[in-house]
Amino acid sequence: MQRKASAVWQGDLKSGKGAISTDSGTLKNTQYSFSTRFENGVGTNPEELLAAAHAGCFTMALSAQLAGLGLTAQKLETTATITLDKVGDGFSITKSHLDLVAKIPGADKSKFDTAVKAAETGCPVSKLFKAEITVSARLES
Repeated sequence: MQRKASAVWQGDLKSGKGAISTDSGTLKNTQYSFSTRFENGVGTNPEELLAAAHAGCFTMALSAQLAGLGLTAQKLETTATITLDKVGDGFSITKSHLDLVAKIPGADKSKFDTAVKAAETGCPVSKLFKAEITVSARLES
């Protein structure tokens, strides 16, 4: 399976602008720029897109892990926070923190924790990162 996205950039780093598109059409010429990445400009940026990918991947992986334990979530809500830090002469993604709130009928804390850990390490996006990955998970009744 392969998925595709593309980016076009025009101009220099600080005053230039770009557009990101996906083959699915979900993103179509979505604007990104220096200000959307390093300031608070309107548009998206690579780190925001990675956060969305990590949140989505982890949440689906957790659903699969729960199914393996005979559990079905009523709701899994994950927020991913990607940290971009200056490292040496450049920048690196140094962390991805996943914040999970889960409502899973019949789940006990032990099974929940086991499923969360397996999803954290088994999610394909987690495997892609060379960064610290942390999870805060709360099981609601």
